[in-house]
Amino acid sequence: MMDLFGAPLLPGLHTVADLVTVGEEAMLIAGIDGTDLAPFRFQGWEGKRLTVSFGWNYDFDTQQVARAEPIPDWLLPVRARMAAFAGLDPATLIQALLIRYDPGAGIGWHRDRPIYEHVVGLSLGAHADMRFRRRRDGGGFERVSVPLVPRAAYHLSGEARHAWEHSIVELDRPRWSVTFRTPSSRWNLPRDP
Repeated sequence: MMDLFGAPLLPGLHTVADLVTVGEEAMLIAGIDGTDLAPFRFQGWEGKRLTVSFGWNYDFDTQQVARAEPIPDWLLPVRARMAAFAGLDPATLIQALLIRYDPGAGIGWHRDRPIYEHVVGLSLGAHADMRFRRRRDGGGFERVSVPLVPRAAYHLSGEARHAWEHSIVELDRPRWSVTFRTPSSRWNLPRDP
């Protein structure tokens, strides 16, 4: 999403429309629905959105990261396409998070955990707006809203990733997302046994 002069609305935020076709979107939605989705848990609280992680999983109850099931083969072609869009090596996208937002589900204000660096997401199903905010000097928030149309992808890095929080309001129609993340250079990956 660009302003009138071709600059990104937020430094470090890049978007692209139609990263996948309508047919690929339907296959990805079926693939997500065919996984072991479970309600999102955060320090004893259970959210309305349903999630599953592959590659690595961050447990918000224990605040620990651990190996998850490997990223499934059916996600690898979209991972490669998302990596190309973001200018990343696909092998660096080590974590995949699949989410289904049923009607009434959203996601509150947050920044992705600091164990991750680049965040590359794909929006499927219903249109949503990704809202961004950051504190202004002197109080209040500076705010930006970016439309996430079906089949569009976004890449968060730099300022958009680290200086701004983001959220998605509750929707009245189903929405799915595929999010890949790279590890932060500050994260020492646990070794395999």
